[in-house]
Amino acid sequence: MKKKVLVTGVSGFVGQHCAVELLKHGYHVKGSLRDLSKGDKIKEAISKVVDPKDQLEFCILDLTKDEGWEEAMKGCEFLLHVASPFIFKQTDDENELIKPAVDGTLRALKAAQKSEVKRVVLTSSITAMSGHMYSGEFTPNDWTDLSDKNLSTYTRSKTIAEKAAWDFYNNQKTGHKIELVVINPGGITGPTLTNNLEGTSMDTLVQLITGKMSMIPDVSFPMVDVRDVAALHVQALTNESANGKRFIAASKQPVHYMDIAKMLKNNGYDKVSTKKAPLFLLKMIGFVNKEVKALLTLIGKHLSADNSQTISVFNWEPMSMEKSALDMAKSVEIALNKKYSKG
Repeated sequence: MKKKVLVTGVSGFVGQHCAVELLKHGYHVKGSLRDLSKGDKIKEAISKVVDPKDQLEFCILDLTKDEGWEEAMKGCEFLLHVASPFIFKQTDDENELIKPAVDGTLRALKAAQKSEVKRVVLTSSITAMSGHMYSGEFTPNDWTDLSDKNLSTYTRSKTIAEKAAWDFYNNQKTGHKIELVVINPGGITGPTLTNNLEGTSMDTLVQLITGKMSMIPDVSFPMVDVRDVAALHVQALTNESANGKRFIAASKQPVHYMDIAKMLKNNGYDKVSTKKAPLFLLKMIGFVNKEVKALLTLIGKHLSADNSQTISVFNWEPMSMEKSALDMAKSVEIALNKKYSKG
């Protein structure tokens, strides 16, 4: 009989797919929410892919509060710490993102250690490896240079939170010692399960297929399908070679926003624009729009990812970006149709 896994942030894009993958593999899933009233909607969405039977339950946890963490860990052999604030915009107060990301990670790790959880799989990001880079290839041994003043707040939060996790792991002195694996996804695409269109990834697709993104910025980065991210998280729970390592979950070569726009255009999404956005215009908009200001930190980058360790350890073959983007667009289209029919 498979063991119980606590999944923090189960209502999020990645968290939902992690729950599906765990259930498919026979695990009992305890998903954390900030509001239990969301549980029925999450269960309904997951049920479209896999029958959870009696193997899915929910609990209340908050990254910014101490209450409930040890209780949530009871009976759990593993922890997938997926929850993290994801606000892709420059903020006036960096602690708006960094403090909950770091404090939440440490709360999860401390509770896991105290409850004698065997292994923690943490969701980080390739931005924790390559945030300061503009060209070349990055590897799992690389860390973003936090002294770079051009880093986005999101990049800083992911880097600092992951560093805090490794510091905790490496400084376990007495008592039970947890194992730690970190998954570092690239830009994440793929279908939404709940028709929730909030979040940067979904919003970008909505803007594209509705034609609201009238011009395409010069942005590219290694990308990955959300179902691949979930599968790697689940494999990382029990793979003996994974402990103490970071794994890039992303394509080797970067995918340009324009490539995605053309894929969509060629598959019947006629409203998608393929016009290039001038840099001077984006800079002007960035003065008044915090999301565009954050986007400017990515303009002109051309980075490749050394994902060879991920491929060898997990025997991983990444899903094609065309399938991922089209599946995502189809799910966004369905969600928009439901939204408009209700409105």
